[in-house]
Amino acid sequence: MRSMIQPEKDFCYICSEVYQKYYIDNLEEHHIFFGPNRTNSERHGMKVYLCQNHHRTGDMAVHNNRITDLWLKERAQRKFEETHTREQFTEIFGKSWL
Repeated sequence: MRSMIQPEKDFCYICSEVYQKYYIDNLEEHHIFFGPNRTNSERHGMKVYLCQNHHRTGDMAVHNNRITDLWLKERAQRKFEETHTREQFTEIFGKSWL
């Protein structure tokens, strides 16, 4: 499923750095809820596109920084709750991040 949070995948969601068409390959897909919820993230579009610095390598990278990770989880849940209830969210993802 396409990302319900970031429909266009031509920029890093965190830094909003716009890439030229030939740089789009440098963006990495990040499933916001991972582990056992990776499938649910895919099914419900809970993913964003990030530059390598914000995905894996930088100090503020979602895989290196808990604050960044929680920020994305909160934003994803708020987006989900625009069309669903909090109860539906917690039933699918196991807990509320708000």
